[in-house]
Amino acid sequence: MTSWRATGACNARCKYCNVDATGKHAPREMSTKEALHLVDEVHSFGVRWFGIKGGEPLMREDIFEIVGYAKSLGLNVCLLTNGCFVDGKIYDNLVKNQVWTSVSIDGPEEINDQLRGKGSYKKALAAIQKLSEGKILNGLACAITTINYKHLDHVAELAEQYHANFVWFNHLVPSGRAKETMELTPTPEQYEWTLNHIWDLTQKYEGKFEIHVHCPHYARVVKQRNPPNFDEWYEHKFHGKCTYFAFGGYLSVTENGDLIPCFYTDLQPSEPMMLGNIRQKSLTTAWKEIQQSKYYKSFQDRNVLKGKCGVCEYRELCGGCRNRAYAYTGDIYESDPACVYVPKSLRKK
Repeated sequence: MTSWRATGACNARCKYCNVDATGKHAPREMSTKEALHLVDEVHSFGVRWFGIKGGEPLMREDIFEIVGYAKSLGLNVCLLTNGCFVDGKIYDNLVKNQVWTSVSIDGPEEINDQLRGKGSYKKALAAIQKLSEGKILNGLACAITTINYKHLDHVAELAEQYHANFVWFNHLVPSGRAKETMELTPTPEQYEWTLNHIWDLTQKYEGKFEIHVHCPHYARVVKQRNPPNFDEWYEHKFHGKCTYFAFGGYLSVTENGDLIPCFYTDLQPSEPMMLGNIRQKSLTTAWKEIQQSKYYKSFQDRNVLKGKCGVCEYRELCGGCRNRAYAYTGDIYESDPACVYVPKSLRKK
């Protein structure tokens, strides 16, 4: 899948926004012509799904010209919105173009509105209801924070009630506005409790909708719960593998055309994680360069990991979040500070 951060503009000011979206479009934001070129690139690259997010992607006046073109090439289109604009002609166009639409919501009304702004829950819920009626509700997206981590059941209940295909729980990485609101980042102990509870929710709602968790050490948590079908789950259902280790399944394009391996990151053009810009480089070329890059090849050997991640017996399943390690330590090979687990080799005998 290729994901496009279509705009830096957003009507909301969510406290943990990983791109620091504002009411204005981002500098050097891609034009309509450039966005259509991106669609051509995605099609030529051979992926089936074109994901659109923001900011708030429905604030782009040309969004349905771009969506319509992608559909004309046979691409499936999915879009993530805060729900505020899912009404009238915009809703009609989402249904007409069969855009699989997901809505961000972070818990019951009081909790959600603390994180996403007063009135945001009612707007999100209204959008969820409309999208469900139009049979294009894809999923619900929820960020795990210190404010809502004990209220995730509500999101799962909404998914069941409105027949969503999935719920996506996302961990916090200090990028964008989240760098300024570090108090929202759960402690390792809070993450451990939450990830175990999410696995319980997965069992409760099995067969009704899927639950995905964007957090690498969720794999370790699930392994420790010892489900009989772990290998199948890990291979086919776990979508939280760090892109540096599982490279090839995901590429992100920012609003200004930069190509990045993960959308949870703030990168400068000079940093080695950068893959180029779609204005000057095709997706196919960027991928070929990744395949030949000593930097990206280095992640195929977990021996490069440092600290407790480097000696952890679960490192082949997990390996930690490399962007979080980089954000906290300045070293992308260092340990992920969000994990509470102590490897066997480091325990006192």
